[in-house]
Amino acid sequence: MLAKILSGTTIGLDGVLIEVEVDVANRGFPTFTIVGLPDKAVDEAKERVRAAIVNAGFSMPDSRITVNLAPADIPKAGSGFDLPIAIGILAASGKIKTEILSQSLFLGELSLKGEIRKVPGALPIALMAKEKKIKNLFLSPQNSLEASIIENLLLYPAKNLTDIILHLNQIKELLPQPHLKIEEILSEEKYEFDFADIYGQEQAKRALTIAASGFHNIHLRGVPGAGKTMLCRAFSSILPPMEKEEILEVSKIYSVAGLLNKKDFITNRPFRAPHHTTSRIGLIGGGTNPAPGEISLAHRGVLFLDEFAEFPRSVLEALRQPLEDGIVTISRALGSITFPSRFLLLAASNPCPCGYLGHPKKACRCSPSSIIKYKKRLSGPILDRIDIHVELPPVDEEKLAHYSGGEKSSKIKEKVISAYERQKKRFKNTSIKTNGEMTPKEIKEFCHLTTEAESLLKQAISRFSLSARSYFKIIKVSQTIADLEGKEKIESYHIAEALQFRLNEEN
Repeated sequence: MLAKILSGTTIGLDGVLIEVEVDVANRGFPTFTIVGLPDKAVDEAKERVRAAIVNAGFSMPDSRITVNLAPADIPKAGSGFDLPIAIGILAASGKIKTEILSQSLFLGELSLKGEIRKVPGALPIALMAKEKKIKNLFLSPQNSLEASIIENLLLYPAKNLTDIILHLNQIKELLPQPHLKIEEILSEEKYEFDFADIYGQEQAKRALTIAASGFHNIHLRGVPGAGKTMLCRAFSSILPPMEKEEILEVSKIYSVAGLLNKKDFITNRPFRAPHHTTSRIGLIGGGTNPAPGEISLAHRGVLFLDEFAEFPRSVLEALRQPLEDGIVTISRALGSITFPSRFLLLAASNPCPCGYLGHPKKACRCSPSSIIKYKKRLSGPILDRIDIHVELPPVDEEKLAHYSGGEKSSKIKEKVISAYERQKKRFKNTSIKTNGEMTPKEIKEFCHLTTEAESLLKQAISRFSLSARSYFKIIKVSQTIADLEGKEKIESYHIAEALQFRLNEEN
């Protein structure tokens, strides 16, 4: 007898419908075969399914069992097909009723006892089920909360295989998971560091405020102990909250990567801080079955690269295209997958190997050749893609001894949100959200400079031989400064401040 069960997998961030066809035939020798490009985890489902069915109180058919995962040309990976294979075997054996199977999708890994375990990718698969007009989704209780954000889909969380069998046979019904609205999951995050606790460095705090307001990439460079890392760690406390579509977008990425937290949603902007020994695949993404890397996990949030110059040059050069396009395309023999990567790059580095180049009181111990070699680790194209460059001097002794505290992060965040709202209003009919995302076309349409500002910018471009990219980035940063002040037009002093942050790159 033949049975067809609906299931799903993910390709990139998209759910794909998979039909699990099960044939239980009373002919030939008893075998259990899975076809349809399964990987090792899918092939091992045979033993998990066999034990789960027996421990659920049913006998495994002593027949020739063939399972086809269609379409057969899509590689199948992971353990999420355990549950649909088990349901298919029982349905083909006539041990469960089949009335609602055509309207249901099954997803989950089975333990040997028959318990249903969590699998990655439940959120995009639930979205796909809704688009395909599938009415019911059976899955693990650990996956049910993340999928409950999808409307018009009945979710049935089941602890074990027996519960689903009883439900399908109309002996004991499962209770559907209530739909969850995004507003119900929003929470105020508590931050470890506050800007008020960081001594001095007012210029760096100002630069970080501008970066948070317009989503501009920023590079902090200074001597050891100047406060670079602490400033970067406090940066999350001034970022604007995520919108509904951003929460869903980022949660999909974490669902596919299997990294959703206990709340099953990413409600605060991600802050990813990979170590400088991270590989290129770890940062960009990839692998045999391409998975999102750190730049995609930082989507709509922050990618913090501490000890920026210590990263291998080949790894940093791979950031060029994602920084410009906001996406990363990973090509493999089986096809190409595109992941979103619209992140804010937050980098911190020392001026030289020993760290004390330019220190007013401590002498640098590096040779000129080692300083040149160290600076060459950061290529011109990478630095040119960073909007704001800040030099951090050592903190003055007076401020260390008598610092009374600066402006709190909560106050700075209010200014950031106000500037962010102005940008939302400006870009409401476009696909972009912040000034940092503007292309030359949008800059020409939305950025209006006074005559004095335009004259100053032309003089700066001519005098300092700035690139075309620098020209547009200065305007974008100036627009954010104007937004922080509530100005409609970009004034000359907005350009002057943006130039100051840009020219630090040359030092």
